[in-house]
Amino acid sequence: MSTLLDKRKFYIDGQWVEPATPNDLEVIDPSTEEPVAVISLGNQADTDAAVAAARRALPSWSRTAPAE
Repeated sequence: MSTLLDKRKFYIDGQWVEPATPNDLEVIDPSTEEPVAVISLGNQADTDAAVAAARRALPSWSRTAPAE
């Protein structure tokens, strides 16, 4: 078995952060039935942090030219 991908952090407000409450899920490759990654299942606090960051970013992001 190869090394599992570790995808347990969330990218919020320009940085990788730990989930508010750890809740890991092992992702299985259906073709081999082998685990390929570990991800975090977010909760309400993680969602709230992401939404708050998006709201803060919206004013400047909405003025960004499409070419950028």
